[in-house]
Amino acid sequence: MIERIIIIDNADPLNFYGVNNSNMQLIRNLFPKLRIAARGSVIKVIGEESETAEFERKIKELEEYASHRNNLSEEVILDIVKGDGHRELKKDNVIIYGINGKPIMGRTPNQQRLVEQFAENDLTFALGPAGTGKTYVAIALAVRALKNKEARKIILSRPAVEAGEKLGFLPGDMKDKIDPYLQPLYDALEDMIPAVKLKEYMESKVIQIAPLAFMRGRTLNDAIIVLDEAQNTTTHQIKMFLTRLGMNAKMIITGDVTQIDLPRATQSGLIRALQVLDGVPGIGRVEFGKKDIVRHALVQRIVEAYERAEKAEGRTAVAETEE
Repeated sequence: MIERIIIIDNADPLNFYGVNNSNMQLIRNLFPKLRIAARGSVIKVIGEESETAEFERKIKELEEYASHRNNLSEEVILDIVKGDGHRELKKDNVIIYGINGKPIMGRTPNQQRLVEQFAENDLTFALGPAGTGKTYVAIALAVRALKNKEARKIILSRPAVEAGEKLGFLPGDMKDKIDPYLQPLYDALEDMIPAVKLKEYMESKVIQIAPLAFMRGRTLNDAIIVLDEAQNTTTHQIKMFLTRLGMNAKMIITGDVTQIDLPRATQSGLIRALQVLDGVPGIGRVEFGKKDIVRHALVQRIVEAYERAEKAEGRTAVAETEE
């Protein structure tokens, strides 16, 4: 009789063990000759050497599946333990599997183009109106790179530009004041990474979320870097950010040039960067449109209504000038 210690360090414990340890109980039933004890991330098994070795191999297969799919069902456990492994249909457009195994994929042609441009370039611009999924897909690509060990960390940033509200009047310290600006980034991550693992990544700074001003002076190596709402950067800010790109790093810049919250006299750094970097090798560009909006159907109609109103106001202003 020998004892083996197996560490579960990649999969989310709740997904792996199941609600009320239901998955673990099934695994015990499938290995009746072994004495199995599980606590936290440690599984201890006692039995004959050949049987404990087989148990460890199957547990590692289950862990790999649970880590990849963020889910582990009774059917999958039976397939892997009693069969030759789980057979699943390949979904070509899946980027990663989110919470509870939800597939996150390129749902429109331009979302899929962003996936392709990210693979081909070290810097990619994703431009388009609200609701097109550009930020969500960008963060999914970053999480996939982290899971596949193609990068050691994820850096997510946004300019803390006031859109009607004044930062100084928000309650709390600097972190409390800034966090509301970064909340959309947290929301996306919470869809893709189990809560326990996300907390671990944040505490160890494997995933960092910070306002743009905190990027100055840094060189970002071995990282996937996402700058969201880039239309609200100044020319100096976006140049500073772009030059943070280090070795073995990739960067995605997202923005909507129709929603600029900068003072009227200030040029958007995103618009300037697109002009200056046009045609530079190694830089990709994807432009999303109204057809890419994947939020509530009403969002697309709202965007179209505002576009019609702005065009009408523009024609009125030209007519008044001519008079």
